[in-house]
Amino acid sequence: MLLLVALAACAWLALLMLAPLLAAPLAAALYAVGAQICHQRPERSFHLFAAQLPVCARCLGLYAGAALGSPLALASAVRARIAAWPSRMLLVTASIPTVLTLVAEWSGAWGGSNAVRAAAGLPLGGAVALVVARAVATLHYGGCAPRRPIASNRPPTPI
Repeated sequence: MLLLVALAACAWLALLMLAPLLAAPLAAALYAVGAQICHQRPERSFHLFAAQLPVCARCLGLYAGAALGSPLALASAVRARIAAWPSRMLLVTASIPTVLTLVAEWSGAWGGSNAVRAAAGLPLGGAVALVVARAVATLHYGGCAPRRPIASNRPPTPI
């Protein structure tokens, strides 16, 4: 299951990066999905071959962090190291770079660059991938309590 999550994160990042090069129907679908999850402002987005990517630089950094963090989560040594960190603490710590860039932009103290926005999103995306991998690793359907038998409504048969 963890492998599927890692492959999905990597595939999503690849689709986002290759969107300007894909066939029109698939690219249009990616840009439509991107419009639902991102503001897609051209000045805050990377461009490939003069075509804007489906998500902004910060979102691309988040997805790149997830694509990098999910294969790392497959390594048991990495999972063991992060197991000591509570999920909330991991996410709050990883969100600090993103929060700092947002505050700096909103306050007018910094104009921002797409490279910095993307780099600030990397730790948060990686942390989310690790938390999701931790949650997926705890799913043990075989260990669930067995279903209790249901009493029959039929009257007992005489012997």
